[in-house]
Amino acid sequence: MIREMARDPRTRARPPAPVVTPAEAAALLRRARRLARGPERRILGITGPPGSGKSTLAAWLVDRLGATDACLVAMDGFHLAQEQLRRLGRTRRKGAPDTFDAHGYAALLRSLRERPAHTIYAPRFHREIEEPIACSVAVDPAVPLVVTEGNYLLVPAPPWDAVGALLDECWYCDLDEETRLSRLYARHRAFGKAPAQARRWTDGPDQANARLVAASRALADVRVRMA
Repeated sequence: MIREMARDPRTRARPPAPVVTPAEAAALLRRARRLARGPERRILGITGPPGSGKSTLAAWLVDRLGATDACLVAMDGFHLAQEQLRRLGRTRRKGAPDTFDAHGYAALLRSLRERPAHTIYAPRFHREIEEPIACSVAVDPAVPLVVTEGNYLLVPAPPWDAVGALLDECWYCDLDEETRLSRLYARHRAFGKAPAQARRWTDGPDQANARLVAASRALADVRVRMA
Protein backbone atom coordinates (compact mmCIF):
# COMPACT_ATOMS: atom_id res chain seq x y z
CA MET A 1 0.00 0.00 0.00
CA ILE A 2 1.13 3.54 -0.69
CA ARG A 3 1.69 5.74 2.34
CA GLU A 4 1.62 9.51 2.06
CA MET A 5 4.85 10.74 3.61
CA ALA A 6 4.98 13.81 5.85
CA ARG A 7 6.45 16.88 4.18
CA ASP A 8 6.16 20.62 4.21
CA PRO A 9 3.99 21.47 1.16
CA ARG A 10 5.39 24.99 1.15
CA THR A 11 8.77 23.75 -0.02
CA ARG A 12 9.80 22.96 -3.57
CA ALA A 13 12.07 20.06 -2.55
CA ARG A 14 12.05 16.84 -4.56
CA PRO A 15 8.87 14.97 -3.65
CA PRO A 16 9.43 12.05 -1.26
CA ALA A 17 8.77 8.54 -2.46
CA PRO A 18 5.55 6.99 -1.20
CA VAL A 19 6.15 3.89 0.91
CA VAL A 20 5.24 0.95 -1.33
CA THR A 21 6.31 -2.60 -1.85
CA PRO A 22 8.71 -2.99 -4.78
CA ALA A 23 6.02 -4.82 -6.75
CA GLU A 24 3.41 -2.09 -6.20
CA ALA A 25 5.82 0.71 -7.12
CA ALA A 26 6.93 -1.11 -10.24
CA ALA A 27 3.35 -1.80 -11.34
CA LEU A 28 2.29 1.84 -11.00
CA LEU A 29 5.32 3.12 -12.86
CA ARG A 30 4.96 0.54 -15.64
CA ARG A 31 1.34 1.57 -16.15
CA ALA A 32 2.25 5.28 -16.26
CA ARG A 33 5.14 4.63 -18.64
CA ARG A 34 2.87 2.76 -21.02
CA LEU A 35 0.65 5.81 -21.13
CA ALA A 36 3.66 8.00 -21.94
CA ARG A 37 4.56 5.95 -25.02
CA GLY A 38 3.32 6.70 -28.50
CA PRO A 39 2.88 9.77 -30.67
CA GLU A 40 -0.27 11.07 -28.96
CA ARG A 41 -0.22 12.93 -25.68
CA ARG A 42 -2.04 11.14 -22.88
CA ILE A 43 -3.61 12.52 -19.71
CA LEU A 44 -3.57 10.50 -16.49
CA GLY A 45 -5.92 11.63 -13.74
CA ILE A 46 -5.41 10.90 -10.06
CA THR A 47 -8.37 11.53 -7.81
CA GLY A 48 -9.66 10.81 -4.33
CA PRO A 49 -11.15 12.65 -1.36
CA PRO A 50 -9.28 15.44 0.45
CA GLY A 51 -6.30 14.11 2.38
CA SER A 52 -6.16 10.75 0.57
CA GLY A 53 -2.63 11.22 -0.77
CA LYS A 54 -3.34 11.96 -4.42
CA SER A 55 -0.95 14.94 -4.55
CA THR A 56 1.87 12.84 -3.12
CA LEU A 57 1.24 10.03 -5.60
CA ALA A 58 1.02 12.40 -8.58
CA ALA A 59 4.21 14.27 -7.67
CA TRP A 60 6.07 11.01 -7.09
CA LEU A 61 5.04 9.60 -10.46
CA VAL A 62 6.11 12.73 -12.35
CA ASP A 63 9.41 12.81 -10.48
CA ARG A 64 10.13 9.17 -11.31
CA LEU A 65 9.11 9.51 -14.96
CA GLY A 66 11.22 12.64 -15.43
CA ALA A 67 10.60 16.06 -16.94
CA THR A 68 10.99 14.86 -20.53
CA ASP A 69 8.18 12.30 -20.15
CA ALA A 70 5.68 13.83 -17.72
CA CYS A 71 4.36 17.09 -16.31
CA LEU A 72 2.02 17.74 -13.38
CA VAL A 73 -0.99 20.04 -13.80
CA ALA A 74 -3.21 20.12 -10.71
CA MET A 75 -6.92 20.89 -10.59
CA ASP A 76 -6.22 23.14 -7.60
CA GLY A 77 -4.80 25.77 -9.96
CA PHE A 78 -8.42 26.42 -10.93
CA HIS A 79 -9.56 27.46 -7.45
CA LEU A 80 -11.55 30.66 -7.74
CA ALA A 81 -9.60 33.61 -6.36
CA GLN A 82 -10.54 34.88 -2.92
CA GLU A 83 -12.00 38.01 -4.52
CA GLN A 84 -14.43 35.88 -6.54
CA LEU A 85 -15.32 33.67 -3.59
CA ARG A 86 -16.23 36.76 -1.60
CA ARG A 87 -18.29 38.13 -4.49
CA LEU A 88 -20.19 34.85 -4.76
CA GLY A 89 -20.54 34.35 -1.01
CA ARG A 90 -18.65 31.04 -1.06
CA THR A 91 -15.60 31.71 1.12
CA ARG A 92 -16.88 29.36 3.86
CA ARG A 93 -17.25 26.58 1.27
CA LYS A 94 -13.85 26.88 -0.39
CA GLY A 95 -12.96 23.53 -1.92
CA ALA A 96 -16.54 22.64 -2.92
CA PRO A 97 -17.16 21.84 -6.60
CA ASP A 98 -18.64 25.26 -7.36
CA THR A 99 -15.57 27.08 -5.98
CA PHE A 100 -13.47 26.00 -8.97
CA ASP A 101 -13.44 27.09 -12.59
CA ALA A 102 -14.37 23.65 -13.92
CA HIS A 103 -14.99 24.96 -17.44
CA GLY A 104 -11.56 26.57 -17.54
CA TYR A 105 -9.94 23.37 -16.25
CA ALA A 106 -11.65 21.28 -18.93
CA ALA A 107 -10.62 23.78 -21.60
CA LEU A 108 -6.98 23.53 -20.51
CA LEU A 109 -7.08 19.71 -20.56
CA ARG A 110 -8.61 19.84 -24.02
CA SER A 111 -5.77 22.09 -25.23
CA LEU A 112 -3.21 19.78 -23.66
CA ARG A 113 -4.70 16.77 -25.45
CA GLU A 114 -4.30 18.54 -28.78
CA ARG A 115 -0.54 18.79 -28.08
CA PRO A 116 0.10 22.00 -30.03
CA ALA A 117 3.58 22.94 -31.17
CA HIS A 118 3.91 25.59 -28.48
CA THR A 119 4.28 25.63 -24.72
CA ILE A 120 1.03 25.68 -22.76
CA TYR A 121 1.00 27.47 -19.40
CA ALA A 122 -1.16 26.33 -16.50
CA PRO A 123 -1.97 27.88 -13.11
CA ARG A 124 -0.80 26.55 -9.75
CA PHE A 125 -2.49 26.97 -6.39
CA HIS A 126 -0.22 28.36 -3.66
CA ARG A 127 -1.44 27.31 -0.22
CA GLU A 128 0.79 29.78 1.58
CA ILE A 129 -1.30 32.63 0.12
CA GLU A 130 -4.49 30.63 -0.60
CA GLU A 131 -4.56 31.85 -4.20
CA PRO A 132 -3.96 30.42 -7.68
CA ILE A 133 -1.24 32.04 -9.78
CA ALA A 134 -1.57 31.94 -13.56
CA CYS A 135 1.16 30.63 -15.89
CA SER A 136 3.04 28.91 -13.06
CA VAL A 137 3.42 25.57 -14.87
CA ALA A 138 4.92 25.25 -18.35
CA VAL A 139 3.96 22.17 -20.39
CA ASP A 140 6.48 21.68 -23.18
CA PRO A 141 5.02 20.42 -26.48
CA ALA A 142 7.37 17.42 -26.40
CA VAL A 143 6.04 16.06 -23.09
CA PRO A 144 3.95 12.94 -23.85
CA LEU A 145 2.13 12.52 -20.52
CA VAL A 146 0.29 15.05 -18.39
CA VAL A 147 -0.58 13.92 -14.87
CA THR A 148 -3.45 15.86 -13.35
CA GLU A 149 -4.81 15.42 -9.83
CA GLY A 150 -7.83 16.72 -8.01
CA ASN A 151 -10.96 15.83 -6.07
CA TYR A 152 -13.64 15.99 -8.74
CA LEU A 153 -12.11 14.36 -11.82
CA LEU A 154 -14.69 11.57 -11.93
CA VAL A 155 -17.80 13.42 -10.74
CA PRO A 156 -20.36 12.55 -13.45
CA ALA A 157 -22.50 15.70 -13.13
CA PRO A 158 -21.94 18.82 -15.28
CA PRO A 159 -19.65 20.63 -15.61
CA TRP A 160 -17.22 18.05 -14.15
CA ASP A 161 -18.28 15.30 -16.54
CA ALA A 162 -16.37 17.18 -19.26
CA VAL A 163 -13.17 16.67 -17.26
CA GLY A 164 -13.55 12.91 -16.90
CA ALA A 165 -14.17 12.56 -20.64
CA LEU A 166 -10.74 14.08 -21.35
CA LEU A 167 -8.75 11.57 -19.27
CA ASP A 168 -7.14 8.49 -20.77
CA GLU A 169 -7.08 6.86 -17.35
CA CYS A 170 -8.06 7.89 -13.84
CA TRP A 171 -6.74 6.34 -10.62
CA TYR A 172 -8.60 6.64 -7.33
CA CYS A 173 -6.72 6.97 -4.03
CA ASP A 174 -8.40 5.13 -1.14
CA LEU A 175 -7.33 5.71 2.46
CA ASP A 176 -8.96 4.65 5.72
CA GLU A 177 -11.06 7.43 7.24
CA GLU A 178 -9.21 7.77 10.52
CA THR A 179 -5.85 8.32 8.84
CA ARG A 180 -7.27 10.57 6.14
CA LEU A 181 -9.04 12.85 8.61
CA SER A 182 -5.98 13.02 10.85
CA ARG A 183 -3.77 14.10 7.96
CA LEU A 184 -6.32 16.58 6.73
CA TYR A 185 -6.59 18.17 10.16
CA ALA A 186 -2.78 18.34 10.39
CA ARG A 187 -2.64 20.06 6.99
CA HIS A 188 -5.08 22.75 8.09
CA ARG A 189 -3.04 23.33 11.24
CA ALA A 190 0.20 23.53 9.26
CA PHE A 191 -1.25 26.36 7.18
CA GLY A 192 -2.26 28.46 10.14
CA LYS A 193 -5.75 27.43 11.19
CA ALA A 194 -6.45 27.34 14.92
CA PRO A 195 -7.34 23.89 16.33
CA ALA A 196 -11.09 24.56 16.48
CA GLN A 197 -11.14 26.08 13.01
CA ALA A 198 -9.10 23.20 11.56
CA ARG A 199 -11.53 20.72 13.09
CA ARG A 200 -14.56 22.57 11.71
CA TRP A 201 -13.10 22.52 8.18
CA THR A 202 -12.10 18.86 8.43
CA ASP A 203 -15.46 17.66 9.75
CA GLY A 204 -17.60 20.13 7.79
CA PRO A 205 -16.85 21.26 4.23
CA ASP A 206 -14.07 18.71 3.68
CA GLN A 207 -16.31 15.80 4.68
CA ALA A 208 -19.14 17.00 2.45
CA ASN A 209 -16.71 17.13 -0.46
CA ALA A 210 -15.27 13.71 0.44
CA ARG A 211 -18.71 12.09 0.27
CA LEU A 212 -19.27 13.49 -3.21
CA VAL A 213 -15.89 12.25 -4.40
CA ALA A 214 -16.36 8.79 -2.86
CA ALA A 215 -19.55 8.34 -4.86
CA SER A 216 -17.46 8.41 -8.05
CA ARG A 217 -15.02 5.68 -6.89
CA ALA A 218 -16.50 2.97 -9.11
CA LEU A 219 -15.72 4.99 -12.26
CA ALA A 220 -11.94 4.75 -11.73
CA ASP A 221 -9.68 2.58 -13.88
CA VAL A 222 -7.41 1.77 -10.93
CA ARG A 223 -7.95 1.94 -7.18
CA VAL A 224 -4.77 2.60 -5.20
CA ARG A 225 -5.21 1.60 -1.57
CA MET A 226 -3.15 4.10 0.35
CA ALA A 227 -1.78 3.46 3.85
